[in-house]
Amino acid sequence: MRHYEITFIVDPVLSGDEVKSTAQTYKEMITNEGGSIVHVDEMGLRQLAYPINKRSTGVYYSIEFAAETGNMISKVELALKRDERIMRFLTVSLDKFAVKYNDDKRNGKIGKKVKKEKVKEIPYGAYNSNAHHAAPAATPAVAAPVAIPIILDDSEE
Repeated sequence: MRHYEITFIVDPVLSGDEVKSTAQTYKEMITNEGGSIVHVDEMGLRQLAYPINKRSTGVYYSIEFAAETGNMISKVELALKRDERIMRFLTVSLDKFAVKYNDDKRNGKIGKKVKKEKVKEIPYGAYNSNAHHAAPAATPAVAAPVAIPIILDDSEE
């Protein structure tokens, strides 16, 4: 079995039901052509990198599926091209590493945020057991400059 992933952007002007029915249309098309759906990821409304058809947002869907041959992909892509509700799409063939990555991500092994333990701030010198001895002494006062009288000898008389 070969694994594929189709990601497409649905026009955000459509209602929620129309967006879901669009995704359902392509899921049914894949299963009718002999593919088996592995996972459907509705990523939701997202900002686009650049405007498409004067739209700055789009509803993202990603369908991961397995099929014996890639013959059905051309039919699905043709339907995606003709559908006015679809703004962009991308079909990718997944290798064994991508399949494992997607599986691990779905199972929560990848992408979990690990809480870091807060590091308690230690005041300066507190890490030393002799901290009270290690602190620098008070700066000594600097003596004021002393004026030295200069005596000129005019004894050349």
